[in-house]
Amino acid sequence: MNRENKRRQYEKGYFKTHACNDVFTCKVCGKQVFPLGAGSNHRNHCPNCLSSQHVDIEPGDREADCGGVMEPVAVWVRKGGEWAVIHRCRVCGALSSNRVAADDNPMKLMSMAMKPLCEPPFPLERIEEMVALMGGEGGLLK
Repeated sequence: MNRENKRRQYEKGYFKTHACNDVFTCKVCGKQVFPLGAGSNHRNHCPNCLSSQHVDIEPGDREADCGGVMEPVAVWVRKGGEWAVIHRCRVCGALSSNRVAADDNPMKLMSMAMKPLCEPPFPLERIEEMVALMGGEGGLLK
């Protein structure tokens, strides 16, 4: 083990200030993930299935003992228009937000963004009734 690897192992918060360019294999889809080309120095999720592993409590600290799979559950738009993925740990339920990388699967991102519109929390047949209750006419264009 060289000196740099020892430093990584024992220095708290090392990855907060240093790029992590380690190649890893996704625990969900099995694809090998190469951090270079992601548009960021901190690749932490698979560009294919968008899954991650629960290793941080605060970004870059590597202090989480959980190690569970972080599944992508939603996307959101940060101030300035940048997209981010919301991950939830399958083991402990922790939530985290991660920037979308340049090589992330666009179809997976769009399907997560569209899910709330495709599966609303009410029956679509009730839209007219709800609009009328809010003071509108409630009629749909036909």
